[in-house]
Amino acid sequence: MNALLKVDKLVTAFGRGDDALRVVDGISFHVAAGETYALLGESGCGKSMTALSLMRLLPDGGHIASGSVQLDGLDVLVLPEFDMRGVRGGGMAMIFQEPMLALNPVIKVGTQIAEALELHQHLTGEATWDAACALLNSVGVPDAERRLDSYPFELSGGLRQRVMIAMALAGKPKLLIADEPTTALDVTIQAQVLEVLRKLRTEQQMGMLLITHDLGVVAENADRVGVMYAGELVEEGARDAFFAAPKHPYSRMLFEALPRPGDGGRLTTIPGQVPGFDDKLQGCRFAPRCPHTIARCQSESPDWQELNGQRVRCHLAAELPVRIERELTAHAKSTQSEEPLLQVEGLKVHFPVRRGFFQRTVGHVRAVDDVSLSIQAGRTLALVGESGCGKTTVGKALLRLIEPTAGTVSLGGEIIHANNAATLRRRAQMVFQDPFSSLNPRMRVADILLEGMDALGVGAAKDRREVMTQLLRQVGLPEDAGGRYPHAFSGGQRQRIAIARALAVSPQLVICDEPTSALDVSVQAQILNLLKDLQDSLGLAYLFITHNLAVVDYLAHDVAVMYLGRIVEQGAAADVLSSPRHPYTQALVSAVPRIEPQTGQHIIRLEGDQPSPLNPPQGCHFHPRCSHAIEVCRQTFPDPTLLENGHWVRCHWVVAQS
Repeated sequence: MNALLKVDKLVTAFGRGDDALRVVDGISFHVAAGETYALLGESGCGKSMTALSLMRLLPDGGHIASGSVQLDGLDVLVLPEFDMRGVRGGGMAMIFQEPMLALNPVIKVGTQIAEALELHQHLTGEATWDAACALLNSVGVPDAERRLDSYPFELSGGLRQRVMIAMALAGKPKLLIADEPTTALDVTIQAQVLEVLRKLRTEQQMGMLLITHDLGVVAENADRVGVMYAGELVEEGARDAFFAAPKHPYSRMLFEALPRPGDGGRLTTIPGQVPGFDDKLQGCRFAPRCPHTIARCQSESPDWQELNGQRVRCHLAAELPVRIERELTAHAKSTQSEEPLLQVEGLKVHFPVRRGFFQRTVGHVRAVDDVSLSIQAGRTLALVGESGCGKTTVGKALLRLIEPTAGTVSLGGEIIHANNAATLRRRAQMVFQDPFSSLNPRMRVADILLEGMDALGVGAAKDRREVMTQLLRQVGLPEDAGGRYPHAFSGGQRQRIAIARALAVSPQLVICDEPTSALDVSVQAQILNLLKDLQDSLGLAYLFITHNLAVVDYLAHDVAVMYLGRIVEQGAAADVLSSPRHPYTQALVSAVPRIEPQTGQHIIRLEGDQPSPLNPPQGCHFHPRCSHAIEVCRQTFPDPTLLENGHWVRCHWVVAQS
């Protein structure tokens, strides 16, 4: 098969001479027309920099030091910038990781797509708008004509990503580069976006370079896989062969770091972190983190070798065991106490919508609409659902970071209200999704940890420094971390700091809001192990807010599924995930990308987006997207139906089936 894209010994560097930092160091690969090549690895390995090098969109100071990049026989590295503008979009196009940053926030979607069409297809006038509308239709944007007149902030994350795909297709590219296109999306929206990409690749015979750290996405979409580490490719092969038996120790450890269904044992973690590009690298770059390192690895960089059709750079690849065995020491199961630590009844959070000169209230956004739940000490309740369903609002309302409209919240038998909220803050804390945004960049870590203890009067002032040092040790950070600022740490280390800050006031309940969503699988494993260890040793209760069902299966005892402000299914995690009953839960579970092939697994694709909580549908909120909806679903919201073992569901269809 002839290569559409051929990359040969590409070197991208910052700086010149002996001090140059080689962020992409001599990588070679090819992509054929109609083929998806996945570039896999942790953050900081050079994947995105590789993509930017292909497009010649490097940041200031970066340059391509050597190598060649050929697109359909054309060497793009020797083209003048004027000619390169035609290649970008026309020959190869790129979908960026964060569409809200890539789209212009003050220009309507139609205008942005029209600009690409005018540049690459030389369309004008009404033909441009017709083509833009056709592009949005082709990527599955509902009501495409109306969306052309929308600004990016008016669209959901999934729709913004589809607009980015439409813009990338405007020039009819031969190669599509997708840089983490689904990282921040829910599993249902992720499934829709990936389905669009697969369909377009097949119909238009495009080559695709898929950059990701999600092994499940790779397993379901790639034809061939390249594993990247510290600027180098370390393994390459066909998808089936790679997933059957990865050869490089780094690839194997990425697999072992994944949470597996029904396996509550410790996750394998990769010690240390990806080396910085300013580190002096000698020998095998993975050697400092590899459990199989020998003296040769420290001094000699391995060459490529062929093993059963796969290429791998490892001195010991032919001698390693078939699989690395995971440590199977299971964590102790928490017993359920009689009285719940947290009890929530009828919680509502309605935000008023005000308009006009006098700012009169014309409606309410029903972000949380009658939620009841309970959590026992030492147990984890996972709250799952798509973005915008109200999960984070529930967490903030429990801590009164957002004032509830109605309902009661009691902690340890004490009802929480505005007058005793300080008591709640002492006994319940929150770990936010993005630690870099939630940590004060102008405060040292020690001051961040001491701030909560000082504010709530925890312990004697003279003992707080010692407590702070113990906290750092407890979450796996060096003692000297207290004297550094948040920017000096990696993403996983910053999340550990956020966890330490939450533990500083000795809470009984910790609300974790998507604490692993933006982390690599290796760092995610470290954080999940830490959370389990802390729960076992301190008896903490967790409300774990997430859309990652693999994490739920590993960490949670119970799960509540939320849709448009209401809980629609709840029960033991093993029961809900293995036998989901609500059509929405079934869609969530079926949409999770898996590395193991699922025989007979029917993937449910939800149509459309979640309705607006400003004007929710009458009856069951899910009925506009449900394939099982009947007339009663459109009229009345279903009551809870108890199934077995405390598993209950709100669904007329389930009642009709039983």
